[in-house]
Amino acid sequence: MTELYPWLTPLWQQWQVQLEAQRFPNAALLIAKPGYGEEQLVEQFSRAVMCSNFAAEPCGFCHSCQLMASGSHPDFHWIKPEKEGKAITVDQIRHCNRLAQESSQLSGYRIIVIQPADSMNESAANALLKTLETPAEKCLFLLVSSSVSQLLPTITSRCQQWHITPPEAQELAQWLRSQTNQTVAPYAAHINGNSPLNTLKFVQDGGQQRYETLEAQFLAVIAQQGDVVKLAKALSDDIDTSLLWVWYLMTDAQKVSFGLSAVDRVPGASSLAQNVSYDLLFKQTQSLQTLIEQLTQHTGLNRELLILDWLFKFNGEACL
Repeated sequence: MTELYPWLTPLWQQWQVQLEAQRFPNAALLIAKPGYGEEQLVEQFSRAVMCSNFAAEPCGFCHSCQLMASGSHPDFHWIKPEKEGKAITVDQIRHCNRLAQESSQLSGYRIIVIQPADSMNESAANALLKTLETPAEKCLFLLVSSSVSQLLPTITSRCQQWHITPPEAQELAQWLRSQTNQTVAPYAAHINGNSPLNTLKFVQDGGQQRYETLEAQFLAVIAQQGDVVKLAKALSDDIDTSLLWVWYLMTDAQKVSFGLSAVDRVPGASSLAQNVSYDLLFKQTQSLQTLIEQLTQHTGLNRELLILDWLFKFNGEACL
């Protein structure tokens, strides 16, 4: 069994207490932001519940544990969208409902994991609601979501909710060092939403150097010393990452303008705050947020041209 990520351990220990006491709810909702490795926790929980020998941890040797290890346990069901980015359909949930009413094939618990639960369309959510209202004996539903606000309130009200708590900065830094054997800049986790796994990938893929190169290009353009067309091209190559990095730079600079200090702020924040007024930073950050939403929602747009237009307007006002 793979050792749990350290930030998952506190929640797993709470779950173990409830499993030992046979008080784990029939319907639970696990809320986790992307990049926290919640699948590891779901697998540990599922194997523990299915184990024939122990109540709160898998023995690894019984028939049920062997079936779970091979991914062939007949009473364990993990429901996901049939295609990435698509919805979980009402037919999938109706199938879940039938499974919930059937008897266990191995005379134990049945587990139905729905992930991401917020991808259920409205018909699917309503179909699930009927089953959650009248839970079957020894059948556990575990819903996993990164955006609980997208779930029907009637669904969330019938589930006991659990949150994966982000690791403390020191704990995360220590874990990253153990995984990379290198010094990780304090801002690395910050610009990755403090997501441990996303930060690790960022470091391993050379993200620190790429960020600092992009930051230097941006600061040079704002100081009228850089190539704005080259910067627009660089930003348009990967808008999900590069524009978000610029957003962090600008919001950190606003904090500097207010005299707020943070060890994890990006390195160029002070320089940007010295060269651009707070009012302009605030205005252009709002404009950048609108641009990100526009480019994300409408994939057919000319990214480079729209980013270039935003940079020209920002640059023009910065010179006034």
